[in-house]
Amino acid sequence: MSLSHMEDMSLSHSSPQGTHRLSWKQWLLYSTTVTLLLICSFSTLILTFLPFKTASEPCVAKFGPLPSKWQITYPKLPCVNKTADEKLEILQNGLYLIYGQVAPNTAYKEPAPFEVRLYKNEDIIQALTNNSKIQNVGGTYELHAGDILDLIFNAEHQVLKNSTYWGILLLANPQFIS
Repeated sequence: MSLSHMEDMSLSHSSPQGTHRLSWKQWLLYSTTVTLLLICSFSTLILTFLPFKTASEPCVAKFGPLPSKWQITYPKLPCVNKTADEKLEILQNGLYLIYGQVAPNTAYKEPAPFEVRLYKNEDIIQALTNNSKIQNVGGTYELHAGDILDLIFNAEHQVLKNSTYWGILLLANPQFIS
């Protein structure tokens, strides 16, 4: 091969004609997608084989109908206890379902804005501000012995007392291998 032929060769196309090289943006997108799929698959495997033990005895507490004086349906439960200041203390580690309904009083016209807050240890974990319809409160949370829960309102007259309640249900006790 002579030098004149080598001068005519293009240096920009090192791959055979018709093939497409990925740009760095495409490569980054594909590698990120594959990484996320691997992480999700690994997490699913861990959660599948993590030994969760369902609660051995039912533990359900329902509170209502007065926010300032919550009434608990079952006063002696193995997983929760109502404190003197109308809060709920968690007695047992576990995965809990907090559920509830807040019915706004549409006749309430005072200056305090409508706000309902669910607290865990002085931290807000959920806030509701829509006073035009009945709203659900709660979710699934990992709670530990000693955690304190509280559901409070800006003003007690903002809600319909007989239609507002909340409760808690122990779903499972995680049993970690030590």
